[in-house]
Formats: sequence, structure tokens, C-alpha cells
Amino acid sequence: MIRLHHSRILAFFRAFDCVLVLFMLWGVLNLTGAAWGNTYTFLGMLAVISFGFFAESNEVYYMWRGLSTPKLAYRLLGAWAATALVTFTVALLLGLVQVVDQSAVLTWITLTPLVMVFLHWARREFLSLYRAQRTQPRRVAVVGANRLGSRLVQSMQGVPWMGYRVAGYYDDREPTGDPERRLEGDEVNVKGGLEQLYRDARDGQIDIVYVTLPMRAEERIHALIDRLADTTVSVYLIPDVFSFNLLHSRMTGIQGIPALSIYDTPLVDHGWSKRLEDVVLSLGILALIAIPMLLIAIGVKLSSPGPVFFKQTRYGMRGEKIKVWKFRSMSVCEDGPDVPQARKSDPRITPFGAFLRRTSLDELPQFFNVLAGTMSIVGPRPHAVAHNEYYRGQIQGYMLRHKVKPGITGLAQINGFRGETDTMDLMSGRIDYDLEYIRAWSLWLDLKIIWWTIFRGFTGQQAY
Repeated sequence: MIRLHHSRILAFFRAFDCVLVLFMLWGVLNLTGAAWGNTYTFLGMLAVISFGFFAESNEVYYMWRGLSTPKLAYRLLGAWAATALVTFTVALLLGLVQVVDQSAVLTWITLTPLVMVFLHWARREFLSLYRAQRTQPRRVAVVGANRLGSRLVQSMQGVPWMGYRVAGYYDDREPTGDPERRLEGDEVNVKGGLEQLYRDARDGQIDIVYVTLPMRAEERIHALIDRLADTTVSVYLIPDVFSFNLLHSRMTGIQGIPALSIYDTPLVDHGWSKRLEDVVLSLGILALIAIPMLLIAIGVKLSSPGPVFFKQTRYGMRGEKIKVWKFRSMSVCEDGPDVPQARKSDPRITPFGAFLRRTSLDELPQFFNVLAGTMSIVGPRPHAVAHNEYYRGQIQGYMLRHKVKPGITGLAQINGFRGETDTMDLMSGRIDYDLEYIRAWSLWLDLKIIWWTIFRGFTGQQAY
């Protein structure tokens, strides 16, 4: 069995932060002269429970060795912002806002995250100073003077609180100009080959060895580890998984057996939160656009013969076929194996339909798809089945965009990849943004995309 590594320091701060939430509330009430009562006890405990949940969801206390202090602060502030929102919403629904000292509670909500971030920063500074005072820092050797090894060294140099000192690289391979195999240059401190590594390890000049050789060197890695068993060094193996096009990769395990996902969806653990976001926002948006949609429906009916709505078969999450709703903008309703993309001056597009397509108003009925659960407000735009079958054979990783639900808007659309994609470069650019969205997904990213869609996502030169 391979056990997960746990940090007692982070476990302590997990408990300490929860106590800090209550202590800050108590301290603010004392400073403002407000009396502690059952209402404050309820709000404090609600905040502790909520913060514990959101901090865990935001991976605040995971062993992210190398996570920068600003990124840690970002995770902490995000968890507390969600906590404050939940606490305020519950207090508002229960009518507690009127019976508490609002200025004291606002001060508590403002000061608590600042104190929390400061204490985590102080923890790291203290560990940096403490470990810098060691007469014998942990000396690290990296086997493999390649790009992965260089990335590992740079990460270690950015975390002084870990107390690592890189002794150098060990590699007996000759430089070939391929950075994945062997780096070269004055900045690459290669102390010697593997025989030199064995001597330094036996002489006590190294404490930890990180092996960053490629996975194809399995036999060499086995031989290396067997020989290091005759020393007292600690040995870590870094799998060269970065050679793959990772999509929301993460570590997991089954009965102590480690597993690393190469292609995964961010919605495994957070699907409920994205679904809640979709339902709440789409209900609000539909309430605002109900009358405009009614006027558009009348315009479609009066401008040309045919149905108001057009339903086209497209691929949804996991590649399942769904029916996507749109206001009809063409004189035809094509949904077969061969569907030509709309082009400039396309004779199939009606005059009123051209206006709808330029302004993306033809997409508004897709909020009903969102409510039905077949689409999301933000995600990769769904393509016609005929286009999917063509491009999946032309673009590597094309079908990975279906690891999440298709969206009304997306990262590609706010970056100009909207409308006709008449060249392979345009489609490849759209897919790159779709996959980047899946890698970086968060509710905050969704909200930013929605915000930018308002300003630059509704129109575009390629929208016909």
C-alpha cells in the first residue's frame, strides 16, 4: 500500500483556522461592546462549518508543495468569500440581520480573512527562517538533466520554507539538442553521471534523490533504485506524465494503489455547484428576457414561413446526442449527416435571421436546454454531429471537449472564435480554448466568461 502524505502543520492550521473564525467574532464583539448571544453562536458555528467545507473544496490544506503564497491567499479568500455569502444568505432568510450588530458582523467578515492570510504567510516565513538555520539542510540530487528535472528544481527554489538545497543534476546521457532528453548550457549544473551519484550517496553528501528520467527508461530506473538501496538516501520517482496533453489531471488512489488521471472532467466533485449555478442564473436570465424572446418569436413567424424554433441534433457531455434549441434563422431546418456551416451572404439565412445570428439572439432558447440539464451557460459550443464526425479525425483531442456540458458561451467565444470556422487553424484555435477552459475550470472562471460575454461575446466578424 502507498500511503498519502499528510502534513501535521497543515492539519494543525486546519483546526486553528476554524477556531480563529470564532475567536475573531468574539474579539470584534468585545471591541464594539456588543453582547454575545445565541444568535452570534449560531452565525459563528455556521461560518465554521461553511468555511471547513469551502476550504476543503478549494484545496486550501492539501500538500501543494510549491504553491505560491499569493495562490494560497487566493484559495483562502475564495473559501471565505463563499462562507460569508452563505452566512449572510442564511441570516437574511431567518431574519437575523435585524437583531445583530451589523457593523460588528461586517468588521468580523472583513478582518477574519486578512488575519487568516497573514498567519499562513507568517507560518511560511517562520519555516523558511527556521530551516535556513539548519547546519545541514536537506541536500537534493536530481537524476535527469531534462525539462522535467529543470521544472522540479525551479519549483524547489521557489519554496524556501521546505528547506531544500539542490546539489545538482546527475545524468550520463550526452546532449542531443532535445530538451526532453537532456538540457545543456552553463545554467545546468551536471555534477556527473550515475556512478558519481552512487559515490556521493554513499559518502553522505546527498539526502534525497529525485528521479526524473523518462518512463521509457524503466530498466535503468530499476537498476538505479536497486543500487541506491545500498545507501541511506530517500528516493522519489517523478513520472514523466507532462509529456501527455493533461486535461484536468489529478492524483487519486484505490485501496492504496495510486492512480493519476490523464483525461478527466472537473465536474466529478463539483458538478452539483455548476448545476446550481446554471439553474439559478438561467432562471434569472429567462425572467429578464421573456418579453424580448416573445417579440423575437413573433418576428421569426412574420418574417418567413416555418416554425419559430429550430432543434438540431448535437453532441453533449460524454458525446451523447442532444437536441439544441434555437430561434429559426434560415429558410431550411437542416439536421442530417451533411450540414454546411453558415457563410457570409448564405442564401439560406433570412433577413431577420441574419440580424439574430449577428447578435446571437437566436441562441436565447438554449437557456431552456440549460434548465433541462443538457447544456450549461458556460462551456464549449456544441457543433453539429456532421462537423463533430469530421473534426474528431482531424484535430487531436477534439472529443475531449465533451468532458463537460456544451455551453451557450465559452472561453473560445470571448476570445474571438465565434461563428464560422472555415479553416483548420480557426477550428484548432477554438478547440485549444475549449480544452484550456476544462483544465482551468472554476465557478469564478464561469462568472468572468459570462461578464465578458456581455461586452464582447454577442457580436463578431465571423458570425453569419
